[in-house]
Amino acid sequence: MDITRTTVPGVGIVHHLLTRSGQRFGVLVDSAGQRSLLCYGPGDPDVPAERIALAHDEADQLAEILHSSPVADRLANLERRLSELLGEPA
Repeated sequence: MDITRTTVPGVGIVHHLLTRSGQRFGVLVDSAGQRSLLCYGPGDPDVPAERIALAHDEADQLAEILHSSPVADRLANLERRLSELLGEPA
């Protein structure tokens, strides 16, 4: 996936994403920290066809879904690895 970051003065930062199959979407993080998903259609490549605003907890939930493994599983794995490095019994 190709990801580019653009600062839009007075608005925030837009992360543009292009998948291997050529689909485009974006994530806007505005100056207040609000996240929005930007969906681009076949029209103007710089103007999203749809904008989906996400509350902070919704953005966290979406990030959790998109992760390859849940946060709890990743944390347990890190704790296990730390115990191994410290030579502590399992």
